Amino acid sequence: MKVNIHGKGIKVGDQLQQRIEEKLGKFNRFFGDDAVANVKVRPDGDLKVIEVTLKIQKHYYRAECAADDIFTALDEAVEVLEGQFRKHKTRMEKKIHDYAYMKEYLLTEVPLPAETEDEMQIIRRKTFDLAPMDAEEAVLQMETLGHSFLLFLDMETEKVCAVYKRKDGHYGLIEPNY
Repeated sequence: MKVNIHGKGIKVGDQLQQRIEEKLGKFNRFFGDDAVANVKVRPDGDLKVIEVTLKIQKHYYRAECAADDIFTALDEAVEVLEGQFRKHKTRMEKKIHDYAYMKEYLLTEVPLPAETEDEMQIIRRKTFDLAPMDAEEAVLQMETLGHSFLLFLDMETEKVCAVYKRKDGHYGLIEPNY
């Protein structure tokens, strides 16, 4: 597993870097060289925040934890990731009896454009590869990432679709006609 560590407003020392690599190293036996971990460390007032994003094939897992001590935040983030792995594995086992590791997944995080008094401005642009999946897999990916919507390529219709979380707690599916 490749581990990229970045400090934003905080210096990542050798001890912290070694501890991060050690904690994330335990996922090596499951994912090997296929996985890439991006770790961001930053202060937030009196708290230390650590954000870990794991990319395995086209599937992403993300955990962000804050604590007084950076090592405590790291431990909490690793626990969150482990919980996401277990949850996803259980869901996949229910969906297909024969558990085969995750199909192609898609991550998207499209921020809303900032609104100004004079004109609308796009302040951030993000690109991503569309991966074929069904609506259930898209909902699972969206929930895993904690997003409110997700764009995906429908395997059956080969059209770009979107799933979103409704205010009533259920999910919606947008299928365009073109």
